[in-house]
Amino acid sequence: MDWLWLPCDAMAMVAAADERRHRPGSEPLWGESWYFDFAAADGSLGGYVRLGLYPNLGLAWYWAALVGKGRRLVLVRDHEVELPRGRDLEVRGQGIWSAVNCETPLDHWSVGLEAFAVALDDPDEAYRGERGDRIGLGYDLEWEATTPASWQAEAQYWQPCRVTGEILVAEEVLAFDGTGVRDHRWGIQDWWSAPGGWASGVMADGSAFSVPLDALGAPGALEAPGALEAPGGRGPRAGQAIVAQPLAPAPLLLTAPDGRVSHLARALCRYQGPGGGYGFGWTESLTPV
Repeated sequence: MDWLWLPCDAMAMVAAADERRHRPGSEPLWGESWYFDFAAADGSLGGYVRLGLYPNLGLAWYWAALVGKGRRLVLVRDHEVELPRGRDLEVRGQGIWSAVNCETPLDHWSVGLEAFAVALDDPDEAYRGERGDRIGLGYDLEWEATTPASWQAEAQYWQPCRVTGEILVAEEVLAFDGTGVRDHRWGIQDWWSAPGGWASGVMADGSAFSVPLDALGAPGALEAPGALEAPGGRGPRAGQAIVAQPLAPAPLLLTAPDGRVSHLARALCRYQGPGGGYGFGWTESLTPV
């Protein structure tokens, strides 16, 4: 992934104003995105939401996924959503409605979703046309901060959270109480120029990490030797390894306006940290095809 950031004081504290939408640059692939990942405490269920805005292309991208033990991948991927109006992050498309709301800056976000999704027996079908069963997917979830937000790069910050709420999938209604990480970033977002990757998660002791991964390929052999500490000093320190065991893949096919294609291999993972600690979270590995 080739991210070119807008200037920002990376040593400053994240401010409430940083939660808002930012003035776009002039580049066609200038984008702004909000990620919301979640995982159950035992790794039996997990998912994500990502809303990405490409204002100079006049469209938004929306992703949502749900995975779990003994479950098929349930996927929403729409790259032709109308941009939200004003400062709100509410989007509507064919078979999709979602509202991403900042309830309290730097403390509490909510995500509502009502959409038709596709359930895939083979997750790799996400790369081949998404042939599967059409089912309903709904989220009514809350991300409440457990530590302060922390700058990850010049125009990207992240925050560990407790995630609670309700999930509707087909005829099921699932109460959810787990952990997650949210991420907000803006700048040139080019998914087709170079490989790359990311890993983030929350450990059983409450510590958390978020770290870039360079050219790793699929998440199956992932090892992150440069993990970042969570705010407050807890969690793996730089130089200590975190090994990820993928539990459930949730990949995506990404097509550029000029036709270039990349595979984004996202996966719910169990993390093994130094000293025997464990946790759960998400990795992603990008491969231009």
